[in-house]
Amino acid sequence: MNSLKQIVRTLIALSLCVFCHTALAADDGKITAEERAKVIKLLKETQAETLEALEKLSDEQLKFKSAPEKWSVLETAEHIMMAESLLFGAVQGAISAKPNPEWETKTKGKTEFIERVMPDRTGKAQAPESIVPSGKLTRQEVISKFKEARGKTLKFAEETQLPLKAHTLDHPFPVFGTLNAYQWLIYVPLHNVRHNKQIAEVKAAPNFPKK
Repeated sequence: MNSLKQIVRTLIALSLCVFCHTALAADDGKITAEERAKVIKLLKETQAETLEALEKLSDEQLKFKSAPEKWSVLETAEHIMMAESLLFGAVQGAISAKPNPEWETKTKGKTEFIERVMPDRTGKAQAPESIVPSGKLTRQEVISKFKEARGKTLKFAEETQLPLKAHTLDHPFPVFGTLNAYQWLIYVPLHNVRHNKQIAEVKAAPNFPKK
């Protein structure tokens, strides 16, 4: 009987060990298959939408401004392209840092916050000087540079096995605070969503060229 009790205790202890190991593995900071699929889908869809505008509009339509201080479609696309490298640089900056032992508490709820506020253009923000479009690039230059930058982001999203959530980097805007590498990664296409909406606003202007 004592032997049977000992066996039961051993089995319970082993089960607890397996449970603890599984729980720890789930919280090691690696993204889920669903999270990976979501960011990949967003990266591909937003790129396709931006490229469609760049490739199908006439030169006059691309350079049209609804007001002198507003960006044209081409300038907005240039901004998207420039921001891509900056934001993916933040992903790389986060993963180059040591894992943050407080990543769970520091970044809790931030993914949902980013997904909510980034596409919402009712709240305006001033673009940093480093990613304000010059307006000097041609259509093909913007397309080429955008494809190259997005290609790097997409390849990383498809292939990385790093514990992205465990690595963090502070956002310069206090409203975002500390973000983990996955949050910086999904920020890329969500920023693209925001400015694809801006492109749609330019195209919806009453005096937008017909062709």
